[in-house]
Amino acid sequence: MSRVLVASDLDRTLIYSARALALTDPDERAPRLLCVEVYEGAPLSYVTETAAALLTELAARTVFVPTTTRTPAQYARVHLPGPPPRFAICANGGRILVDGESDPDWSRRVERAVAADSAPLAAMRERLLDGADPEWLHKERVAEDLFAYLVVDRARLPADWLDETAAWAHAHGWTVSLQGRKLYAVPRALTKSAALNEVAARTGATLTLAAGDSLLDADLLTAADRAWRPGHGELADQDWRHEGVTALAEAGVAAGEEIVRRFLKAAAGE
Repeated sequence: MSRVLVASDLDRTLIYSARALALTDPDERAPRLLCVEVYEGAPLSYVTETAAALLTELAARTVFVPTTTRTPAQYARVHLPGPPPRFAICANGGRILVDGESDPDWSRRVERAVAADSAPLAAMRERLLDGADPEWLHKERVAEDLFAYLVVDRARLPADWLDETAAWAHAHGWTVSLQGRKLYAVPRALTKSAALNEVAARTGATLTLAAGDSLLDADLLTAADRAWRPGHGELADQDWRHEGVTALAEAGVAAGEEIVRRFLKAAAGE
């Protein structure tokens, strides 16, 4: 009997902030939404009610593994429909959670791989802040002592600064990814695909499915047997394509619903 593992990115793939919903129908035909995350007492992230029902069915039929660049603490704010997943991948693959607890052996393996392949985090942070202007830089954060990200005013972010920073990062074993208002700098050895392969081995998965919207999801999508990307986001903007990866036309929260529908069909052998 086949065992299906579904590894899906969260933000702007399955769940959406109000500004990312991209609702296009007239208000009277807008889908009903379910809040799945609250931050500082206010609703933050949503799925459609249809997607919520499909997610509950998906969790019952597959090994569903949320796969996110969020830290474990940020992931803990998300309450998806259905039972809590046994496994979750956080920090872009740097942490594997098992029943909500970080696996220390995996964390050590990742930290050794990162140290062997990339310039130190301190050097990357220094490069990120070099030439940064308070006019467009709002915050700088470090996640799990593994990677850094900036919260920026995207409209004011200079394209030449971004290109130069990305080139420096590439030469020093790092990847730069711009997702909404966040600019991530992630070590090249820190990947969602490595964590996917680990969880697939632990669960005995015979079929792996994945979805994601950003450059940091590309390795996850190519590692899976079948994958989907929405019609928005970093990969769509670059018209990124790969064998086995379906580019959906839907964008915004409608894409999230369609992705779950595709997962269910693929899990059923369609």
